[in-house]
Amino acid sequence: MTSIEAEGVATAAARAGRYRWVIVGLLFVATAINYVDRQMIGVLKPTILGDLGWTETDYANVIFWFQAAYAIGYIGFGRLVDVVGARLGYAVAFVIWQLAHIAHGGAYSVTQFAMARFGLGIGEAGNFPAGIKAVTEWFPGKERAFAIGVFNAGANVGAIITPILGMTLVPAVGWRAAFVITGVAAFVWLIAWWIMYRHPRQHAKVSASELAWIEQDPADPVIPIAWRKLIGIKETWAYALGKFFIDPIWWFFLFWLPGYLGTRYGLDLMTFGPPLIAIYLLSDVGSIAGGWMSSRLIKAGRTVNAARKITMLVCAIAVLPIFFAQSIDNLWLAVLVIGIATAAHQAFSANLYTLPSDVFPRGAVGSVVGIGGTVGAIGGMLMAKYAGFILDSFGTYTPLFAVAGSAYFLALLAVHLLSPRLDRVEPR
Repeated sequence: MTSIEAEGVATAAARAGRYRWVIVGLLFVATAINYVDRQMIGVLKPTILGDLGWTETDYANVIFWFQAAYAIGYIGFGRLVDVVGARLGYAVAFVIWQLAHIAHGGAYSVTQFAMARFGLGIGEAGNFPAGIKAVTEWFPGKERAFAIGVFNAGANVGAIITPILGMTLVPAVGWRAAFVITGVAAFVWLIAWWIMYRHPRQHAKVSASELAWIEQDPADPVIPIAWRKLIGIKETWAYALGKFFIDPIWWFFLFWLPGYLGTRYGLDLMTFGPPLIAIYLLSDVGSIAGGWMSSRLIKAGRTVNAARKITMLVCAIAVLPIFFAQSIDNLWLAVLVIGIATAAHQAFSANLYTLPSDVFPRGAVGSVVGIGGTVGAIGGMLMAKYAGFILDSFGTYTPLFAVAGSAYFLALLAVHLLSPRLDRVEPR
């Protein structure tokens, strides 16, 4: 694409209108809430373990059941949003996960916590299938990676907010009430979503020019496609295996970083907030930068295949220094290394999330995302058991960081071998 053509594209985008970015804003906020609810147990881990007398294996078992439910819920919601649409699918998921989050406040045993986490996993699994479905409905292909990167950045904002909420609420009202207060307050978003979200063709605030911009790609009939057909397509497994390798690393960061900072650097609920905030601020930059980079490469004339994979390779390289995180004595140098790794994860993830809409027709996107999320959650289940075993048996995070450092190369290799050109697929 020449500079004149690129300028013409930018001008056309500006003339089209911007309501689609309001939709991304709603997705961003929902994803932030999703991660507050998800990470609350990680931030409160030292407090809860001390209060209830859990071992690392007890904690890992609670996380395991969240991951098991996430595996079930992801594939279920992937199909649901293809059938009922993003608006209703997202609303159902949100209600389920908020009620489960509130239920944590009444849990006393490992089993009760596992039950609450199971409900949370079922509901939270709907966040990304519904969000990606919404982006597919509201954005042309050339903008999707950036839009997904923006709403995916809500994960990092949620991760930043959670330690702040922990430091604020727990000393004032206790950890049980912290679950209840954050869960009840979040229902404000559901009201906004139900009022504001419609399909672009049905939305009064979408101009004719913006609708034309959204629908500029070749017509793609929205016909749900059976799972049995999708499972037999290698491009489905390119995405799913990518998720299998990288999702467990993000779960590790999310659920074990507060404990790592406490064990390695002597921090607690009132002091590990600033390091966590710094790590997830870097992650936020990575989420947006990853989507921006591949979109920029496409505008510069690179193929979608080259743009996505070049960006993912850069991200995999950026994670490598985490191999040495356990041996770093300086807290803030460790924060920098881990923060760059989490930023690279989010950038990698933003591009991986885009692959189903790059490769499959719209009627299959939610289902493929659901299949991939389920496979990723299975990887998370294995990682939870592995982390509990390593920490109770050896008391070191070194093997866990070694797994994190290699996972992104394995993910990219799987994507490339199974879909060398990211060609469009038409399941029959």
